Amino acid sequence: MCSQPMDHGIKFLSHFWRTLWSRFDFELQFRSTCHLQTANIVLGSGSMLGRILPLPSNINSRQDKRNVPLFLSPLQEERLRNLQHRLEVPFDGSCVEHQDALKELWELAYPNRELPSLKSELWKEMGWQGSDPSTDFRGGGFISLENLIFFAKKYPDSFQSLVHKKEGRRSEWEYPFAVAGINISFMLVQMLDLHSGKPASVAGIRFLELLSEDEMAFDNLYCVAFQMLDAQWLAKRASYMEFNEVLKSTRTQLERELALEDVSSVKELPAYNLLKR
Repeated sequence: MCSQPMDHGIKFLSHFWRTLWSRFDFELQFRSTCHLQTANIVLGSGSMLGRILPLPSNINSRQDKRNVPLFLSPLQEERLRNLQHRLEVPFDGSCVEHQDALKELWELAYPNRELPSLKSELWKEMGWQGSDPSTDFRGGGFISLENLIFFAKKYPDSFQSLVHKKEGRRSEWEYPFAVAGINISFMLVQMLDLHSGKPASVAGIRFLELLSEDEMAFDNLYCVAFQMLDAQWLAKRASYMEFNEVLKSTRTQLERELALEDVSSVKELPAYNLLKR
C-alpha cells in the first residue's frame, strides 16, 4: 500500500468522494423484490490510452435500435437472464452471506493481516470511504462486490498490484481502490445496457456475443476495465479530481475495442493483454 496521507487529507478525500456520489449522472436501476435502488455516475471527458481505434459511426448513432429484432440463442438468453438476476441483488449489510463476502475480499487483499471487524477504520486502507464499507455500495448491489472478489481470484497479480498501487508513478492523492471498483461496475452496466430487457446499445449487443462464449464475460470484462482505468490513470498522471475523466476515457476505449470485428471473446480484446496472468 502506498503511504497514507495525513488525517486532514483523509477527511478531505472522503469529502470529495461523498461529493462525487451526490453528483452522479447515470441512473442505473438494480431491482429487488423489496426495493429499488438507483445509482448515478458522473463521467467527464478524457483521452484514450495506447492503441487508437477509429470509432465506428454506428456507436454514435442515435437510431432507436430497440426497433431492430435481437435474436438470442437459448444459451445467450439463459446467461443474460442469470446476469440480470445478479444485478437485482442489493448489498445487505445485515446478510451473513454478504458479510462473509466482505471478509473474503479483505483476506484476498491482505492475506497476512488480521481480519478487522465489519466496522473499522482499517477498511479505508482498501479505498472505502468510511469505517463501514456497506454504506458505499448504494445502488451498486452485491454484484460490485462479486466483481472485486472475482478479480482477486482470477487475476491475483493484477489485483494485488492495483489494490496496493505497486506500479507506476502514483499521485499524491490516489483514487480509492474499492470505491473505484464500484464505479466501474456501474459504468459497465450502463455501457452494456444491461438494465434493459435486451441490450440495445452497440456495446451491449456485442457483449451478448462474448457472453455466448464465456458465462463470466461480465466479470472478466470488469477486470479488463479496472486494469485499463489504472493504466490510463498513470499515463495521464491523473489525480483524484480527474477520476471522472479517466473513467470516461476508459469507457470510450472499451466501446472501441468491443466494436472490433475480430473480437469474439474478452480475451481477444487488445486491453486484455494489460492483465497479469
